[in-house]
Amino acid sequence: MAGCRSKPDSGRTLAGNPDSRVELPGRPELDLLPEFVISTPEENEITVQTINRFLVAATLFLAVLPASGQANIQKPAADTQPDLINPDRPGIADGSGVVGKRRFQIETAIQKEFRSDAGSTEHRLFVPTLIRFGFDDKWEARIEGNTYTWTRTFDPTSGISRTDGYSPMSFGAKYHWQDSKGPGHPSLGTIFRLFVPSGSSNFGSHRFQGDWRLAADQDLTRDGSWSLNPNVGIGVYDDGQSGVFATGLFAVTLNYFNKAKTLNPFIDTGVQAPEEKRGRTSVIVDTGIAYIVNPNVQLDVSVGTGILGRTPPHPFWAVGISIRR
Repeated sequence: MAGCRSKPDSGRTLAGNPDSRVELPGRPELDLLPEFVISTPEENEITVQTINRFLVAATLFLAVLPASGQANIQKPAADTQPDLINPDRPGIADGSGVVGKRRFQIETAIQKEFRSDAGSTEHRLFVPTLIRFGFDDKWEARIEGNTYTWTRTFDPTSGISRTDGYSPMSFGAKYHWQDSKGPGHPSLGTIFRLFVPSGSSNFGSHRFQGDWRLAADQDLTRDGSWSLNPNVGIGVYDDGQSGVFATGLFAVTLNYFNKAKTLNPFIDTGVQAPEEKRGRTSVIVDTGIAYIVNPNVQLDVSVGTGILGRTPPHPFWAVGISIRR
């Protein structure tokens, strides 16, 4: 039960949505094609370096995980666990598993974020939502976005202003390509999202954006009570001005599960580098708990804050529900 759907509304923190987690400031001009070429040689060099770093990180990510805990590998016991819902929320990192053949799952929440800058404050409320449909035991389709957003801004000079509108939507897929077989053999998958030009003027984007991530679920104990859920990837996001920028993404969630696998407290962190074009690195941390009410329904609550960067919220909270059919 790993996941990221309650991601801070600031663009895409990872852990999740070009208007959730690391802010995509401003409103871009109309441009229906992504601008992947950055104008100066210096910026091109920065972009290439960013992509190279995260390709190396992805390679190490896959190479190291299967090797960890090899000394403790034992033949796994027969799977006697019930078929429980396994959402990609709460938390920042997404899980590696899919919902299953002909399964439909919706994961949604109410999330509120708080920001302040030079005497001005902003309160932002939105409804992050992920819809998943399984084709088989390997593939699922995904539709994701922050749906509708309300903001209340206070400025010492101009007073209080309120805005609301629709956020960009993404269409994507998850491919699960390796099952877990104990502490030395993690579950692995990959997730791709494409955000199409969509959303209303205050919160939408006129450009194509997207990201690609590797996701793993690594048991740390033989009984599965402790697990680690890392993600690593690359994003191309709207810079809010004249084009797009490339960025590296990383998130990791530490999970604990009770014996029945119905109670899941967790802590996690998400990193985006850079957080915006020619920006610095942003880091978000959060914690929370998820509870499976019945095999097809999960409730969750989480709270977190940014600890580095300009775009993350300080703090945020979310209350969510996930339903499988």
